[in-house]
Amino acid sequence: MALDKLRISALCFDVDGTLSDTDDQFVEKLTKLLSPVRFIFPSRDPKPFVRKFVMKTESPGNFVFGIPDRLGLDDEISALGDSIYRLGLGKEPKPFKLVPGVREMLTQLFDHYPMAVVSARGGRSTGWFLDQFELKPFFKCITTAQTCEHTKPYPDPIEWAAKQMGVSPEDCLMIGDTTVDILAAKAAGAQSIGVLCGFGERDELTEAGADLILEETSHLTRILI
Repeated sequence: MALDKLRISALCFDVDGTLSDTDDQFVEKLTKLLSPVRFIFPSRDPKPFVRKFVMKTESPGNFVFGIPDRLGLDDEISALGDSIYRLGLGKEPKPFKLVPGVREMLTQLFDHYPMAVVSARGGRSTGWFLDQFELKPFFKCITTAQTCEHTKPYPDPIEWAAKQMGVSPEDCLMIGDTTVDILAAKAAGAQSIGVLCGFGERDELTEAGADLILEETSHLTRILI
C-alpha cells in the first residue's frame, strides 16, 4: 500500500506505544522484577528476553483484551483498569513517559491538521497521561474505551472522532503501533501508519494493512509537512 497524502484531512493518534512510551516502561518493570534471577539469562541480563517477550505478546494480548468488548463488558473493565492504575484512593497515578519528539511533532502538525486521540485505554488514565504533558490543547477530541459502543479494532472510535473533527472517516489518518490500530483504520475506510516505537513489529503491521511504516512517531512530520 502507498499513503495518499492528498486524502488526509485529519489525524488520529493511539496513545500506548505511539504517544506514551508504555512499552519501554513495561520492559523496565519486568526487567527489574526478573533481576533476582538474572543469572539464568545470557550475559546475566534479562532485558533482551523481556523486550522480545513484550513484543511477541502484543497480538495475543490484543485478542484477550478484545474479549470484554465483544461481550459488552469493556466499559466496566476499562473503569476497573483506571481504578487499579490509580494505585489506591488518594494517590497520584505513576508518571508516564512521553515518546521522544512527540511534543515537537504535535506542535508542528497543529497548524496543519485537526487531531484526535483514539485510544483503547480507559478515560481517566488517558486524561492523566495528556494532563501530565499538557497535550490536551493539541487535540480537538479524545476517544477512549468508554466513548463508543465498541473500541478498536472496530471502526467506531475513528468514525466518532472524524465526526467531531468535521471530516469523513476516509479522510483520516490513523497512527498507531499495533495491529488493532491498523485494522480499525481499515474498517473505517481510513489510511494508517504503523510506528515501530511501541509494541508492534514491522511484519505484523504490514500484514494488517498499514499504508506506511515509520520507525518513530515523530517522523510523521517528515511525511506530512
